[in-house]
Amino acid sequence: MYRWLGGVATRRPRLVLLAALGFLVASLVAGAGAAGRLKTQGYDDPSSESSFAARVTAPYRGTAPNLVVVAQAPRGGVDAPAARDAGQELTRRLAAQPHVSEVSSYWSGGADELRGRDGRSALLLAHVDGDGKRLGTRAEQVREALSARPAGGRPVLKVHVGGKALVDAQIQDITASDLKRAEAVVLPGTLVLLVLVFGSVVAAALPLLIGVLAIGGTLLVLSLLGGVTDVSVFALNLTTALGLGLGIDYGLLVVSRFREELTAGHRPRDAARRTVATAGHTVFFSAATVCAALATLLVFPPYFLRSFAYAGIAVVALAMVAATTVLPALLALLGHRVNAWAVPWRRRVRAGSASRFWERLARIVVRRPVVVALPVLALLVLLAGPLTHAGFATPDDRTLPTTASSRRAGDLVRAEFDVRNAGALTVFTTSRTPEAARDYAPGLSELPGVAEVRGPSGVWRAGEPVTAPGSAATGLAPAGADGPAIFSVVPSADPQSHAAQRLVRAIRETPVPAGTDIHVGGPSAVLVDAKDTVVQRLPLAAAMITVSTFALLFLFSRSLLLPLKAIALNGLSLAAVLGAMVWIFQTGHLRTLLGFTPGPLSPTMPVLLFCIVFGLSVDYEVFVLARIKEAHDAGHDTAGSIVTGVARTGGIVTAAGTLLAFTLLSFGTSRVALLQFFGIGAGFGVLLDATLVRGVLVPALMRLAGGLNWWAPRPFGGRTPGRPPPSAPAPAHPSAPAPAHPSAPASPHPSGPARPPPAAPAPQPPSAPTGTPPEHLSPPSRIGCPPRAPEPEQVSP
Repeated sequence: MYRWLGGVATRRPRLVLLAALGFLVASLVAGAGAAGRLKTQGYDDPSSESSFAARVTAPYRGTAPNLVVVAQAPRGGVDAPAARDAGQELTRRLAAQPHVSEVSSYWSGGADELRGRDGRSALLLAHVDGDGKRLGTRAEQVREALSARPAGGRPVLKVHVGGKALVDAQIQDITASDLKRAEAVVLPGTLVLLVLVFGSVVAAALPLLIGVLAIGGTLLVLSLLGGVTDVSVFALNLTTALGLGLGIDYGLLVVSRFREELTAGHRPRDAARRTVATAGHTVFFSAATVCAALATLLVFPPYFLRSFAYAGIAVVALAMVAATTVLPALLALLGHRVNAWAVPWRRRVRAGSASRFWERLARIVVRRPVVVALPVLALLVLLAGPLTHAGFATPDDRTLPTTASSRRAGDLVRAEFDVRNAGALTVFTTSRTPEAARDYAPGLSELPGVAEVRGPSGVWRAGEPVTAPGSAATGLAPAGADGPAIFSVVPSADPQSHAAQRLVRAIRETPVPAGTDIHVGGPSAVLVDAKDTVVQRLPLAAAMITVSTFALLFLFSRSLLLPLKAIALNGLSLAAVLGAMVWIFQTGHLRTLLGFTPGPLSPTMPVLLFCIVFGLSVDYEVFVLARIKEAHDAGHDTAGSIVTGVARTGGIVTAAGTLLAFTLLSFGTSRVALLQFFGIGAGFGVLLDATLVRGVLVPALMRLAGGLNWWAPRPFGGRTPGRPPPSAPAPAHPSAPAPAHPSAPASPHPSGPARPPPAAPAPQPPSAPTGTPPEHLSPPSRIGCPPRAPEPEQVSP
């Protein structure tokens, strides 16, 4: 299949490039408005009890306020005559704004709960009509209108505008701004790193083209999906990060293999065909593993997680297609000009100590696997430690920087007002008879953690009535004789606290009158349901990702132990990454450096990191395992295979991991805490996996397993531990590297089979990998296949 694909790509290369250019232009034009169709929420389960309660109570409770205005009176307090007049005028101005309704304020109603504790601040509440981008635009217009300084004098009140409508709008605006800033850093930065890797400006630019094509196509996909389903705006950041990262990764494989084929004497078009036939196999398998990991996000109901699956699968698949079709066509036209614009220090950089370093490290690991592995395992366990203290909360305005207006308003509300009323639980019952309401409300008010209960039967505290039924203080006048009963349960603790979450479960377990059903909603209920959704679906997601990873790695390695070892190490490294993120973002370390507010994690973020980092880790597992397996199939023992494989892949895996980590970490500089968590977590995970795990733990555990690494039942292509395949020649020395063709020295790159010599070579004295620059070394064969016979020279048509 890969040879046929290479023939298609190189037979009409100009036509392929023209089609790719047309696709890119069409995608960029059609996908230009993708951001406007995306949303900023999606953290909760739409099928949960809290979501149902929110939908069914909306017609009876009216429109909830989504705009909060904090007015501060620095002189004299909010009850001073000047402040009162200014407050009433501000209330009238707010009510006069287009698309604004349900306006109330301390100066219009006199409710004490709208007056700050210090007496110098007061609240105005309103509802802005609309949804999506329209809602955000209207909320921003209201903010600008209220924040305008009055003509001819100093304002009496200092105004801060916030609320859910403005928080969503500012998250979207800041995310778009940070995305552009990250792209401005990533593109030139990765180009410089690629020049250092390839030693040529032309060769370095080619992987970036793969990333641009993948990103452009994914914008089109997200734009189309945004018209038919809910898609999170944060999917744009994953599109850019994975598009550039994996586009560079796959381009690195293909361009390196193509240059090696040119060095071996093949014509450009033949070299491009051979590149697709060999490197295309690795690219396809890599894309399959990452897509399989990302697909597990689809089992979770919140569209925040599902959006990352849409974007991730699309960008990975498009990067794979571009790397195996468009890039070979371009390489066939470029030929030897792929090495044009070589940097002056190219030879000095490429002849450095990278491969010698990995060779020495591999020999140390092989000689002392336990001594080397134990400190690394201890470090991973230490990093994973804080994970046991992880706390979770739903994202709010605190995910924004402190300079955002909605964040300042939220901080003032939390500091000066009783947030328990804003976090009140909503209990919806299907029975509204006076007897049922009278019997149910007192029992609710006696539950631990309840400050008061408001409902049709009045206000209740500790089982005693405070106001009579129908009082304005209840705030929940019945809609009609046949309507439901709705109770507002005010918790005595912060809505995000464990106590408030326990209260949600207690209410749901409290006996109700016969024939009555209840549904609990509100901020604390949303958090409980979000955590329950993750806990319920996580075993299925873990099973899916484990089974798919095991199946793919087994088909690739024909071994039972190697896939199990990879899954176990991936799980340990993921625990280390998540523990480090708890230490940073929840405990608050590095908060000064990164500029975020410490706090509990969103329940969706660990799931997101789990799926993405797991897929990328398997990607690098394949790179290392491919070369080790090839050396073993050539007749080496386990120790010699490990040294050969690590020495010839360490440099390229580190380069690929560094480039991908640089791309991901650049998004960690965002001013939105959710994006910081994702960028820093994924980038740290990639670096950890590409260095300590693949460079130390993988070879150490393989050395300890010995011949068991290669065992599998014979019906599945396995063989007896320690016995080389029948087609493999006996090694001249236990640690000697596989023989290489004189014209094609061995490469650290796992992108395709190394060409064996035309005839069996004479036994060689013990030797070790020589540290030849990566681009001059021959990649390994397909895993599970013995060295193939020499191929006849192909002639370009």
